[in-house]
Amino acid sequence: MIRLTLLRRSAAILLIAALALTACSNDAADTSAEPDEIVEGTDSDEVAGATDSDEVAGATDSGEVIEGSCPEPGHTSPRTLTFAVAPLMCIDPSQTFIAVFDTSEGEVRVALDTTNTPITANNFIALARWGYYDGTTWFRTDPSIDIIQGGAPNTESPADPGPGYTIPDEPAFDEVDGQLIGPYRYEPGQLVMARARGRNSSSAQYFFSAGANTALLNGQGTYVVFGQTDDVGLTVLQAVLGLHEPGGPFGGAPSRTVTVNSVRIETA
Repeated sequence: MIRLTLLRRSAAILLIAALALTACSNDAADTSAEPDEIVEGTDSDEVAGATDSDEVAGATDSGEVIEGSCPEPGHTSPRTLTFAVAPLMCIDPSQTFIAVFDTSEGEVRVALDTTNTPITANNFIALARWGYYDGTTWFRTDPSIDIIQGGAPNTESPADPGPGYTIPDEPAFDEVDGQLIGPYRYEPGQLVMARARGRNSSSAQYFFSAGANTALLNGQGTYVVFGQTDDVGLTVLQAVLGLHEPGGPFGGAPSRTVTVNSVRIETA
């Protein structure tokens, strides 16, 4: 039993490393990762969407220059994928925000945690209102850790270059023997940020925890949990995870394309 558990954990660790191993890096030369990581970059010096600011400043689908501005609340802003800097604090954290994922497999409603993770929630809300996630896919599933990954509009893969910036960790993580250690513990139904190896390295990619195996990430605890779905949403997530087909460099994907038609933000 002990040996079987260790083998299972080892397999999970290898797949965890692939989850966002190349998530937002423009350099695919180094595809290695440390154990127990869901990273958003191929190198510890490269973080999600890390490119020269001259390349990303003002580059948008609509041709507008976006520098620290806020989108319209009603999902009417032109779709924008690349930004010069992270968004301003566009929300009132005392309000209640629900992210509504309209997918080809059903609706998933997520209550966002603006109390404990206001920066992360604000970032996700701003990107959703800019249409960043519209028409994207859940491009990876991994039953060994019960996750579903998405949020990569450019490449539909962990190698996506991201929106052009990263956001601070919430909270700032401790470091033990060169490894970041965070407070998060993972349960079914959570909305969680993917990240690169270093500090303050999340940007846009996310994953859902769809089962108990996501608790294998507890030893690291650095993937910021910023939302929770309900039983209906969890049923949809578990059905998507049930579509898993193994293969490819990241462990597998749904047997059919799962499209996120839109992510809309509701207030309560």
